[in-house]
Amino acid sequence: MVNARGFQKAYLKLNYYICRKTDRLCRFRVIFLITLLLQSGFSSEIMSQRQLSIFMILMGVALVWTANGLCFTLVALRMSSEQFATYEIGIVTTGYFIGQIIGAGFLGNVISKVGHIRAFAALASTVSAGVICYALYVDIFVWFLIRVLHGICIAGLLLVVESWLNAIVSNNYRGQLISIYVVTQSIAFSLGQQLLQVASPGEFILFALASMLFSVALLPLVLSSSVSVEITTPRALNLSQLFQLSPFGVVGSLVSGALSAILIGLMPVYLSKSGFSVSEIAIFMSCIFAGGLIIQYPIGKASDIFDRRTVFLVAMFIGGLLCGLSILLAPMSFYLFIGLTMIYSGIVFAIYPLSIAHVNDFLEAEQLVPASAGLILMMALGAALGPIITSFVMELIGEQGLLITCGCICILTGGFVGFRILARKVLPRHQQGPYQVVPKTTPASVVLDPRASDRN
Repeated sequence: MVNARGFQKAYLKLNYYICRKTDRLCRFRVIFLITLLLQSGFSSEIMSQRQLSIFMILMGVALVWTANGLCFTLVALRMSSEQFATYEIGIVTTGYFIGQIIGAGFLGNVISKVGHIRAFAALASTVSAGVICYALYVDIFVWFLIRVLHGICIAGLLLVVESWLNAIVSNNYRGQLISIYVVTQSIAFSLGQQLLQVASPGEFILFALASMLFSVALLPLVLSSSVSVEITTPRALNLSQLFQLSPFGVVGSLVSGALSAILIGLMPVYLSKSGFSVSEIAIFMSCIFAGGLIIQYPIGKASDIFDRRTVFLVAMFIGGLLCGLSILLAPMSFYLFIGLTMIYSGIVFAIYPLSIAHVNDFLEAEQLVPASAGLILMMALGAALGPIITSFVMELIGEQGLLITCGCICILTGGFVGFRILARKVLPRHQQGPYQVVPKTTPASVVLDPRASDRN
């Protein structure tokens, strides 16, 4: 058993250290993350074994996503500083998402055979070594292979974590847990951006720091109590079945993956080529995830009141408008550009949950998990295609090609949704299920969705 008073004293000491050693923005994010994690476990004076396991798993997730967030921006900035062509950066960025598709497809069986703790240790060690290799040999082919390996390992780590969480949480608390899980990922990814200010992207230090974080992420899971875990990778519906059920859901998932990958994979390149400093890029990328976390909630609430496709249509046209305004106003004010991008990122991050919620409105109970697993694979496919297409556009017309491509995708998607509104009747409000913030990680994450268990 764990004494809560002792943890509270340790928490206060950690907060004091953070306030002494970090800047204000980084300080806020770390304290907020620790508070959320503590709230997830300290619902009573004494933490139960299961609550402690959840707390330790979320700590591991936070460390993995802090390192992953640092790597995403660091790799892009390092390639930009090494004078790689923009399309080459796009190819390397795409490698990560190709790796995630591969990892989600075959690692489930491997993890089931070797055990979740040993699998997590092996995958974390592999990705830790891979990050060091970035700094040892700068070559597009080598970096592409490392990025694919990186994506495979992250997919495997998330399969372990999400299956573990699914095994130890009851149906009554899935909604709370999935929200904490998504918030943990977003804040940790955002915190990783602030680590860019520790050293120059051209130095070895940041790669070593990311490697250390991946290695340390082992500790919370190794020290947590062992439970019997079945790695759940549900059977996914194929593309034709998904499109027959909901063309809107398929297109929405593809667009969500493409726009999200462009935003986190190529935005640092856009900012670097536009003359922003590393410190400004770190702040900007952190704000993207803050905006994505905050803005998607009112969008989700609106989708529970009005027709989801109408909300989606309006959001897409607003997203296109924001891209256009950013092209015009970004050179005038850094903070105005941040504000516009925060709203835009909230729209982008809400696309996939909106698509899932709309599809679920038309499904039978037994179809929900296979459909969600299929849609998350569609999203991964979009994530693999988005950066490479956008990078070629940027290579042809300059860095503004990123915002132009994103704006065009938003407008075209809005037009498609408008057509679907005319082709399919609006579902009555009382027949709509609730909007739920969901992780966009692996097919195993769809089992955590409380809507799946509610229908059983």
